[in-house]
Parts: sequence; C-alpha cells; structure tokens
Amino acid sequence: MNTVRILAVDDHEMTTLGYKYILEGSDFDGFNVKVEIAKSFDMGKEKIELSAKALPFNIILLDIQLFPSEAKDPRSGIDLGILARKVVPDSKVVFMSSYNDNYRINNIFKKVNPDGYMVKSEIDELSLKAMVETVIARPPYYTAGALAAIRRKMANDVAIDEQDEKILYLLSKGTHTRDIAPLVAAANTTVETRKRHLKSIFGIKNGNDLALIEEAKRRGFL
Repeated sequence: MNTVRILAVDDHEMTTLGYKYILEGSDFDGFNVKVEIAKSFDMGKEKIELSAKALPFNIILLDIQLFPSEAKDPRSGIDLGILARKVVPDSKVVFMSSYNDNYRINNIFKKVNPDGYMVKSEIDELSLKAMVETVIARPPYYTAGALAAIRRKMANDVAIDEQDEKILYLLSKGTHTRDIAPLVAAANTTVETRKRHLKSIFGIKNGNDLALIEEAKRRGFL
C-alpha cells in the first residue's frame, strides 16, 4: 500500500500531535499516512530542505505564526511555503491557521498559491481526512471560513494594490497613520494621499478612518 508522507509544522506541539494521531489512525482508500512533526521554523526548514535531496513530502502543513509575538521574529509559515515552492515544487502546501481575515488569506495566495487553507477553528477529524484526500487527488481544499474570504475578494469590483491593502490592514489593527509610513516604506504624505484615494474609490470621501475600515471590510479587503 502506498504511503502519503506529510510534514506538519506548528510551534504548538500538541497541535501537530493531534494531526498525527488523527491522520495516521484514519482509513484511506488505497494509501496510508505517515506524519512527521516540526515544532519550529528552523526544524521545518531543515526537514523541507532535506526532503528535497531525498524523498519530498507529499503534503506540507504550515501554521502561519511560528514564533510568539514577543519574539519579534519576522519569519513565518509563509516563508516556509515560499521555500517549499522553490525546493520541493511537487509537494502540496496547505496552511493551517487561526487567521481567517481576508488580508492574511489573500496575501498568502499571492505569495504561495497554496493547495489548501484550513481555519483552525473549523478543523476536525472529518475535515482533516477530507483535506488529505482532496489535496492528493484534486486540490485545492478550503474550509468554509477560508472559502468565504476568497469569494468576497473575487466578487469585489474595486482593484487596489498591495500597499493600499497593507495600509488598510494596519489601520484596522489600530496603527496610527504616523506609524504606518515606515511599515509600508513610504512618507507620511504618501500614506495620507493613499487614504484619501481609497476613500474616494470606496465612495466615502468625507468619511473618517473608521468609515474606511468598515467599507473595506464590507468589500472583502479585511
């Protein structure tokens, strides 16, 4: 019987052990599953690179945030996804994250174009099994929250660039305009100009930042 090899990368070891327990104990038609675990960015990177020299994983499961927020380490599961696309292009990449906002999900699709995205709050034994079966046979696989975010973005009739999206995201997180400029590599005046432009194309010229955020959410950008 064929074996589907899966790498699960998450800084919460209990999470990956849960994936391993469920998937290795599930009955699949025509194959069984073997799950390897990596509980840090560096361990995940090492296993991906080693697999490129030997036998690539069939599926790589990636959490987005692989360091505690206080660590201020910019490396993430997205970086591992980009690496996997380069060194093991035949491996299927699936994100398993608690993030379900449009900005995060669509940013990941631009950078990695994964074969699946599962919102952790929607993961159970049935969805894990369905994910493996779908990704192996005919990807992609999305949980309901991820699919809703993708559909909202696809249905939107307004086109804005990546810098505009990042400004909206930072505003939605309560970041002051004066603090946004260095985060998007722009001058304060540029950020203000882009905010005015966004309000104009969203049809809220006289609205404040809160109105801009609410309209961006309604249109699927946040």
